[in-house]
Amino acid sequence: MKKHVLLTLAALAGLLLASCAGATPTAAPEPTSPPAEGALPDLGGQAITVAVENAYPPFNSMDEGTNEAIGWDYDSVREICDRLNCVPEFKQAAWDGIFPAMQAGEYDMLADGVTYTAERDEIVDFSIPYVTVGQVLLIKEDAPIADVEAFKADSTKVVGTQIGTTNEMVAKEHFPEDRVQSFEEFGGAVAALNAGDLDAVVIDNISALGFIAENEGLAVGPQLTSDEQLAFVFPPDSDLTAAVDAALEAMQADGTLEEINNKWFNP
Repeated sequence: MKKHVLLTLAALAGLLLASCAGATPTAAPEPTSPPAEGALPDLGGQAITVAVENAYPPFNSMDEGTNEAIGWDYDSVREICDRLNCVPEFKQAAWDGIFPAMQAGEYDMLADGVTYTAERDEIVDFSIPYVTVGQVLLIKEDAPIADVEAFKADSTKVVGTQIGTTNEMVAKEHFPEDRVQSFEEFGGAVAALNAGDLDAVVIDNISALGFIAENEGLAVGPQLTSDEQLAFVFPPDSDLTAAVDAALEAMQADGTLEEINNKWFNP
């Protein structure tokens, strides 16, 4: 993606397909105990509590028409449990405080488009990553950003993001803190953008597409970062980590992961 040209939705979707098809981490942890070839662990019908926000499309959200919880996380975790013989029990959880909750074992698994970082890895465990993303500016379609450096230098420009995320870190790396507004959920930041209270939102490119699908008049602007790996999160030393890794590897090998990625990341 070029920093000085507004990315079209179609062009970004093409880039996402390229990254989704074979995201292989260099920094993220490898599976701790790979299964025998062709075999997957059998969890014996174990119930798995899975934390989700239900406010982060296309990973997880509530369908306004049906009030049904939908998204990549729901499809992928259900597929994983089908393969491992477990039962997912999805629990809505606020993002703020989720890592201490995971560290304390309040949930068995977190599925919420979480970026792997070495700092987070010190207190929780991560699966192998399932997709690579970059961070972009989500903007209004009628207010394109032709020059990202000029936009950064303009003291009147204010950006929003979600508190406690890597997006917030990137926002504060690129903009003075007094020009960054952090919201409890990305939905609040997007609503402020729609209302004209913000000039852009710093967000993952895949999630930008999810909010664009739900909000007419939004577009993807310049890219700020690239090559961040998203993964599932587990309490420290969880036995579930290796089992989910094995299922993810099987899904990648037989094309199922690519099918789910294409469904939600390139609708």
